[in-house]
Amino acid sequence: MLNGKNVLLGITGGIAAYKTTFLVRLFIKAGANVKVILTDSASSFVSPLTLATLAKNPVVLDFVKTDENTVDWNNHVALGLWADLMVIAPATANTMSKMANGNCDNVLMATYLSAKCPVYIAPAMDLDMYKHPSTKKSLQQLTSFGNMVIPATSGELASGLHGEGRMAEPEEIVDFIKNQLSKGLPLTGKKVLITAGPTYEAIDPVRFIGNHSSGLMGFELAKTAANLGAEVYLVTGPTKLSVSHDNIHVVDVVSADDMYQSAQMYYDTADIVICAAAVADYRPKTVAEQKIKKSEENLTIELVKNKDILKTFGDHKTHQFLVGFALETENEVENAKGKLKRKNLDAIVLNSMRDQGAGFGGNTNKISFIDTNSNITTFELKTKAEVAVDIFNEIIKRRYA
Repeated sequence: MLNGKNVLLGITGGIAAYKTTFLVRLFIKAGANVKVILTDSASSFVSPLTLATLAKNPVVLDFVKTDENTVDWNNHVALGLWADLMVIAPATANTMSKMANGNCDNVLMATYLSAKCPVYIAPAMDLDMYKHPSTKKSLQQLTSFGNMVIPATSGELASGLHGEGRMAEPEEIVDFIKNQLSKGLPLTGKKVLITAGPTYEAIDPVRFIGNHSSGLMGFELAKTAANLGAEVYLVTGPTKLSVSHDNIHVVDVVSADDMYQSAQMYYDTADIVICAAAVADYRPKTVAEQKIKKSEENLTIELVKNKDILKTFGDHKTHQFLVGFALETENEVENAKGKLKRKNLDAIVLNSMRDQGAGFGGNTNKISFIDTNSNITTFELKTKAEVAVDIFNEIIKRRYA
């Protein structure tokens, strides 16, 4: 949910500020881009250098920044526009009162008043301060503005008292934000299984039978599904690609049999299954234990058929929306329709090798989406990231509209 998001973290002057180093680290780990605004009093509790190192961005301390012999200003409007979401943690009673009443006396308040993104507030203060009517009024006012308050928790406080007022733990803050971001997404609560990449079928310890699939289409499908709220299981053959997303679980495999054994573990509970892998149809009947020496003029390798993963899934389909890919060179539409029916699919994505920019190896693809009613939607040449969005739009229209 946070992958690729721009997170603006405002830190104010409470003892809980020390926890924000962990909070920044969690945002970065989740794939977010982080910038930090630190109030003057907050810098007494946590080092700007530490935060800048963790966030990989300079920390904003004031409207004016001095660098050697030059003087420049921190553009609070630009910061507010940059952010996809703003988090103020810890939010002291003083800061919340300023926010509630529009008191703009520092760069954090100016940025807050300029921000057009969702704002999350994590209060932190002592027990009696948290219970005070003025604090309750500030919280009510901030909520009425559309801000989201991350509830304070109970526990031992800095004063030695025990009760409500502790800032939520960094993990709780991140989980709260993720849950809010996932609300309303079309695939929230759904499980998606995707196969990607090539498979390698061993000839001997050194050589194998494979293909030119890069796996990019499958990886882009996984990222799109995760960004739509789904929990994704990506079973991938050998590729140079990697992905970092909280909702994506990557399972690395090598051979077609490896891919089947791993994918079938997630098939029964999946809501959507997309088989985008270029699975080898055949494998050597026997695999040499030692490297085959170049001794004869000709080498004959006997091949046996691999299990057809897509057809096996189609034969055992219950509730899943099952999508396959067809890479064709002739009679493209008829061959794709035949594969769709033969393998009991809900839809098939057709690529034609005759279309320039489509197929293996590149960053682009040109597809036609065909469903069981023979409805065909054809798209122009696009990046594979854009194609992945088109494919899920077609699936959602047919399954969840």
